[in-house]
Amino acid sequence: MLEEVERWLSTRSWSATERPLHRILAAKQRTGQTVSVVLPALNEEETVGDIVSVIRHDLMRQVPLVDELVVVDSGSADRTSEVAAAAGARVVHRDGILPRLPTVPGKGEVLWRSLLVTRGDIVCFVDADLRDFSSDFVSGIVGPLLTEPDVDLVKAMYDRPLAGAAGQGGRVTELMARPLLNMHWPQLAGFVQPLGGEYAARRSLLEQLPFPVGYGVELGMLVDALHLAGLDALAQVDVGVRKHRHQDGQALGRMAAAIYRTAQLRLARGHLIRPSLTQFERGEDGFEPRTYSVDTEERPPMVDIAEYQARKAA
Repeated sequence: MLEEVERWLSTRSWSATERPLHRILAAKQRTGQTVSVVLPALNEEETVGDIVSVIRHDLMRQVPLVDELVVVDSGSADRTSEVAAAAGARVVHRDGILPRLPTVPGKGEVLWRSLLVTRGDIVCFVDADLRDFSSDFVSGIVGPLLTEPDVDLVKAMYDRPLAGAAGQGGRVTELMARPLLNMHWPQLAGFVQPLGGEYAARRSLLEQLPFPVGYGVELGMLVDALHLAGLDALAQVDVGVRKHRHQDGQALGRMAAAIYRTAQLRLARGHLIRPSLTQFERGEDGFEPRTYSVDTEERPPMVDIAEYQARKAA
């Protein structure tokens, strides 16, 4: 491990218990910063309501830490929207945000569009499939952004049990993301959960970042934030244990491919803009090539979008 990373681990890697809620609130009042929490959701009726209820009770009613709680529904076929609204969230549908741009499937697409329907100086993303949710997932990662003016992005870190075994979750992290980061961006080797869906950042940083539309968004954001803001602007906070629904092997394969593609684009920026894949199918005259474009779509920094510029100027 690089000496720089060892130093970073001692200065930018914290536990949620190190910042009591009263200290975080005092910093919020002193700085006047506002906090938005965004839950990207697709068919999460079983869990989204509990998450919204905990955040509203702990961080909006009991203490005024969160100013805005938004669930962005990306096309659920179940009662995700109804359950989230009943629990007290403002529900926005993905397709209604920036309608002049046709939507594409993917988590990153939802996160990118959420910047247009939130106003917080700090934006906190939380996955909507978490079980036994604790509000520490929000206060823990928002805290450093309120108390440390030179920190711009904070990732949550946690244990990820799988089938009752501790530390066995995060399979794509261990098999794909961690090797990529250690080999190509060793400054980021200290992140325990680089692909975790719980992180908070300053809007001033997020609006300058491109957003891969799919599963590559977390890795892309981390790499781009490193280049834009530097390692010392990034941090992580231990929030305990993360329980959620685990994906099957094929879904993990698709996630890994998207993450690899995101990394590849950043390694060869300007050289690999629209790659193609040639496959072969047997036809009447033998094997025939079929060439397909590989999806490399990313949304541009939100600060470049005219509607966002107009809202900031208003």
